[in-house]
Amino acid sequence: MAILIDAPRWRHRDRVWCHVVSDTSLDELHAFARRLGVPGRAFHRDHYDLPSDLHAHAIELGARLVRSRDLILALRAAGLR
Repeated sequence: MAILIDAPRWRHRDRVWCHVVSDTSLDELHAFARRLGVPGRAFHRDHYDLPSDLHAHAIELGARLVRSRDLILALRAAGLR
């Protein structure tokens, strides 16, 4: 069971974003997002979009940095995508 995060690299509206997923369940993902203080509107089907200024804090809270491709593979393996 892990929370996974990729590197911030997607630009949108003058910010850079990354993605946060769970390799287990959406419940685990939502609980992590609450601990991080991320609003529900940042959730998109199977992941949260996270601004780069929260990236380091997410890792401090236990998110594991992985490649974007590995996020997709983890979501598929968990049946979440």
